[in-house]
Amino acid sequence: MADNKNTQATDVNEQIKIRMDKLKALQDAGKDPFQITKYDVTNHTAEIKDNFEKFECEHDEEGKLVKDPAKLVSIAGRIMLKRVMGKASFCNVQDKTGNIQVYVARNELGDEPFEEYKDFKKMDIGDIVGVKGYPFVTKTGEKSIHATEVTLLSKSLQILPEKHHGLTNTDLRYRQRYLDLIMNEDARRIAYARPRIIRGIQNYLDSRGFIEVETPVLTTLL
Repeated sequence: MADNKNTQATDVNEQIKIRMDKLKALQDAGKDPFQITKYDVTNHTAEIKDNFEKFECEHDEEGKLVKDPAKLVSIAGRIMLKRVMGKASFCNVQDKTGNIQVYVARNELGDEPFEEYKDFKKMDIGDIVGVKGYPFVTKTGEKSIHATEVTLLSKSLQILPEKHHGLTNTDLRYRQRYLDLIMNEDARRIAYARPRIIRGIQNYLDSRGFIEVETPVLTTLL
């Protein structure tokens, strides 16, 4: 058991070192993601998926995507899944409202598509990216974004928990709340709902003349 834990720790440390080496290579090449302080987002993933008829770009008779400039969207989020397949790849980007699949084709990225596609292939699960592109539906019926630009906004140097299991240890979930919010959709939903519920109760009581008083119930009286 101890040997397994040591092996796992060694593997994680090696992966972290690889990510740090990738960051240094980006910085040496003048592509330091941590120098990007602003990225313009036009839409969130849930908005795009819930109103897809408004955003969807169709295909022409030859099966080529018709890119309507009026339907160009810009999102930002964390890469949660990534599948590299030669000249084209897929990734799943998660923001605060949900997630959406992104299709990245080697020949259709920016002014230097081959170089930008090479940069994309080096990105890791957990990296935060900005994506510009055109919403469309894949042949399998998946609502997706056909990327024209993928920008690395922040390099993730730590390894995320395995996606399908997340954080299963309750104590670990509370101690590493930030990871639980990344991996657990229910935890995110509750985190967003809780302050809205509290504000609703406060507004209701305020409107009826109640006064909110903080009492030091957990403070030791000297």
